[in-house]
Amino acid sequence: MPARHPLPPSLYAETARPAAATPPLDGDARAAVAIVGAGFTGLSAALHLAEQGTDVVVLEAHEPGWGASGRNGGQVNPGLKHDPDKVERDFGPELGARMVAFAWAAPAFLFSLVRRHGIDCAASQTGTLRAAVRTADAAGLRATHAQCARRGRPVELLDRAGVREATGTDRYCLALLDRSGGHVNPLSLARGLAGAAMRAGARVHGGTPVRHLRRDGTHWLLETPHGTLRADAVLLAGNAYTDDLWPGLRRSVVPVASGIAASAPLPPDLAAAIMPSRAALYELGAITLYYRLDEANRLLMGGRSRQSEVLRPDQLTALAAAAERLWPRLRGLRWTHGWNGKVAITTDHYPHIHEPAPGLFACLGYNGRGVALATALGPQLARRVLGGAGAAIDMPVTGVRPIPLHGLWRSAIAASTVYDRLRDAFSR
Repeated sequence: MPARHPLPPSLYAETARPAAATPPLDGDARAAVAIVGAGFTGLSAALHLAEQGTDVVVLEAHEPGWGASGRNGGQVNPGLKHDPDKVERDFGPELGARMVAFAWAAPAFLFSLVRRHGIDCAASQTGTLRAAVRTADAAGLRATHAQCARRGRPVELLDRAGVREATGTDRYCLALLDRSGGHVNPLSLARGLAGAAMRAGARVHGGTPVRHLRRDGTHWLLETPHGTLRADAVLLAGNAYTDDLWPGLRRSVVPVASGIAASAPLPPDLAAAIMPSRAALYELGAITLYYRLDEANRLLMGGRSRQSEVLRPDQLTALAAAAERLWPRLRGLRWTHGWNGKVAITTDHYPHIHEPAPGLFACLGYNGRGVALATALGPQLARRVLGGAGAAIDMPVTGVRPIPLHGLWRSAIAASTVYDRLRDAFSR
């Protein structure tokens, strides 16, 4: 991992709960489980391991929530990228059904965890809207609704009038409302998980990049700039910021930048007019636009961004323009913050859990659904780490599969972004 860097200048960095002290590892240490990466995956796993009395140490190159966990849109979305029927076709009726039940229940798990640990993260379980602009996407939404309804999910379809009532815009022809979803301040959630894990007995070290990982007899040895850590088991939890600690792992996902622009607080009457439902919304389509109102009535607009670092709202003018198209009353709105971060995309659009060597685990690739999924995977990963291959979890465990021609991803993403925007514009 790279050297420690401060948090990017985002809205979350200004408004999140204070960070707990996580000093760098200094000297040689020992643990039953070492976790590399203090995002939602690593912190939730550490919390659930520590609650079971396991001696666990988390090593983070920067600080908890520095990566996508502290920069994302804050949307707590249910489910996987694929519909339930496809998941069950891909993985069979037994594992597939468990995957569906787990992923669609992930928001309820997250909100329950937040309440149990008293994590102050502006949690709002006001629902998730999947919105269709094109009639082709509307047909897919109807199929999703039917599959979820058969499985007892709290979902309903909103027609054009219903979506207009929920969002204040005429852009959408249909939307699927899942009342289990919602949104959070993600950096506050990450910091809250770090605090809960430490109260349970975990040790969390920021500013501690892992330079080398190797097997040393019956243990794993993790070398850092100012110390070493010996552990019986290791969990790699870097997601889109995964490096080359383990061969091929970084090349098994494609890191894609997603940017967010945040506005100044809106007057209450305007906030009520543009998003009366207070739900989190994401559009269906090749180029995903997502947005929500936060607890201070700021509008947060997100979508695919430039791959280089974004530090100001004027670097995300396309998002401001999208807001004005949705709600013409926002023309001239003041945008106060702009930032971006990387999400990890897998070629099959499923999260990937690996056990590439005895006592070595990795989990990454949430395809933009990491807030709920990564957090809910914490107890699943804890169970697998402690129980080994005999411990059944509700996601498949697969081999590491590097993506062919991975080095071309930057140019491929740029080309596909232009193509997808044109396709979305001309196919409505």
